[in-house]
Amino acid sequence: MHKKHQMLLSNLVRGSRRRFRVLWQFLGLFGLVSFLIISCGQPNNQTTTTPGSSNGDERIIIGTTQTLRTIDPADAYEVISGNLLYNLGDRLYAYEVGTTQLQPQLATDFPTISDDRLTYTMPLRQGVLFHDDTPFNAEAMAFSLRRFIENGGPPSSLLSDIVDEITATGEYELTIKLKRPFAAFPSLLAFSGACAVSPSAYEIGPGKFRPNSFVGTGPYVLTEYGVDLIRLNPFEQYWGDKTANQGVDLQRFSSPANLFNSFRTNAVDIAYISLEPDQIASLLEGAEQGRWQAITADGNTINYIVLNVNSEPLDRVEVRQAIASLVDRNLINERVLRGQAEPLYSLIPTTFESYLPVFKEAYGDANFEQAKQLLTEAGFTPENPAVVELWYGANSQKRQELAATLKALSDNNLGGILQLQPQSVDTTTAFQNLEKGIYPTFILDWYADFLDPDNYIHPFLDCANGSPETGCVEGASQYHGSFYYSDRMNQLIRQQRTEANPETRQAIFHEIQQLLAEDVPFIPLWQDKIHVFAQNNIQGVNLQANQQFPFWPLAKFTSQ
Repeated sequence: MHKKHQMLLSNLVRGSRRRFRVLWQFLGLFGLVSFLIISCGQPNNQTTTTPGSSNGDERIIIGTTQTLRTIDPADAYEVISGNLLYNLGDRLYAYEVGTTQLQPQLATDFPTISDDRLTYTMPLRQGVLFHDDTPFNAEAMAFSLRRFIENGGPPSSLLSDIVDEITATGEYELTIKLKRPFAAFPSLLAFSGACAVSPSAYEIGPGKFRPNSFVGTGPYVLTEYGVDLIRLNPFEQYWGDKTANQGVDLQRFSSPANLFNSFRTNAVDIAYISLEPDQIASLLEGAEQGRWQAITADGNTINYIVLNVNSEPLDRVEVRQAIASLVDRNLINERVLRGQAEPLYSLIPTTFESYLPVFKEAYGDANFEQAKQLLTEAGFTPENPAVVELWYGANSQKRQELAATLKALSDNNLGGILQLQPQSVDTTTAFQNLEKGIYPTFILDWYADFLDPDNYIHPFLDCANGSPETGCVEGASQYHGSFYYSDRMNQLIRQQRTEANPETRQAIFHEIQQLLAEDVPFIPLWQDKIHVFAQNNIQGVNLQANQQFPFWPLAKFTSQ
C-alpha cells in the first residue's frame, strides 16, 4: 500500500498495499498519537515481571513471519526492513522512545529555516563512527541522502519530489534546499531509510544497491543476514546509550501458526507481526492469565477499499456513496477482526488531531435505506442491479472474510439492487496491475512513512496530470488505483503542504476530508492495533507511535 504504495503496496510485506511507499502495508505538528508503552512495569494486558538479575549473556529472540527483501535503505520499503534500519542506523532526527516528540539524533539541534522556508541548515554530531570505522561528518550525511534519491529505489520519491539540493556547508553542517516549502519536512527526515550509510561501503548510481548488508552508525551491527535468521550485535563504538542486551536474533517463521506455537512453547522471547486474529485473541487471553505479556498500542495502519472512479458502475458517485453507506464497521470489527481494531471514518487516523469522522457523519454504518436510495437515484433496480467486483489479495484470510461479509450485507439488506462479487488475486500480480486500472475495487492497507497527516492524503488523492473527464492519468491516485481527479483537492493538498501555521493547516485537512467523503474514491474501514507478545522475563518493550520497535531497551531477566 504506500507511495509508498510502498514499492508495491506493502504486502509484499503484509499482504496489503502500503506504501506507495506505495506498496501495502511525521512531526508532532498536531500532537498526534495515542499509544501505549509497555516497559518495565507499566503493561497493558500483561503481568508485571518482578525485576531480577539481568542475564546479559543471553540474546533476545524475536519471532516474525515477515520476509526481508533487502536491507539497503535506498531500496527498502517494507515493514520489516524499516524496523531493522531503525535499529541498525541513525537519522538526522528521530522520535524519543515512548513519545511522539521529534528530537535531534545525528543532528545536534533542529534546523535553522530560511525566511522563504526553502533552506534548512542543521548542525551535526561529532565523534560518530560508522560500523566500518569510517568517521561520520556532513559529507557522509550528504552522500547518504543523495544516494537515497539518486539510486532510484522505491522510497526515493519521498525526498526527490521535495529536495532540490543537499550540501555539506561545513565539516559538521548540512544544508538542504527544497523545491518548494513542505511543512512536514523535519518529520520526513525521521524516515527509517533516511539514515546515514558509510561512503566507504556504498556507491551512488541507479540500481547500485547492497541488499544483504548494512554499514551505518546505529546501536547494532548486522552480523548475519539469512533467509530465516538475522543477527544483530551491539556496536561497541556507538556514540549513544549502550544496548540493554547482548544482541538480537530475528527469527523468521513460515506461517503465523508456526510463530504462534513457537511463542507458546517459549522457543522465542517475543512474537512480532504477523499473527491471525484468532491467535491474537488466544494470546491475549493467556496474558490475562499471567502466562506472558501482551503489549497493545494504537497503530497508524489504515485499511480501506480503493474505488476506481473510471470503472462502471463506480464512475457514478451515487454508487460509490451507496457502498460507503453499506459498510458496517462494527460488524466487521466483531466478525472479521475479533474486536482487535478501531473503526475508521477517514483516511487520516484517529491519532491525529486533524482527524474528522466524515464517513460516519455522511453515511454512518449499515445505512441500508440510504444505500438503496442512492442506487435507485443512479438508475439501478433489482432487475438491473449495479454489479461490482470486490478484489483482495489471495494470501489474506482476513480480507477474504471481509469481502464475504460485505457481500452478505448487500445480499441480505439491499433487495438485489447491488451485487458484490468477491474476487482474489496474487498480491504480486495485483501490485503490477493496480495502476493500470484492471480492478474496479481493491481492499488494501497503508502505514505512513512519517508521522504527518499529509502522508495519508497526498499518496491517495493527489494527481499531477488529469481532468474530470479522463480521471487521473499520472500521479498518486492513478498509482493507487482510484484514478481520482479533482482540481479543488489538488489545490488543497498543495496548500496544506506549504502552510506553516498549524491551525490553518488543520483547517485545510478538514476541508480535504469533507471532499473525500463527498467524492468517495476510497472507503476507510478500520485502523489497526499493534500487538506484541513477550515472555514474562522480558522487559523494555516499547511500541513507537510511528510503529517502529526499538530493540536496544530490551532486556532478559532471571528471577532472584
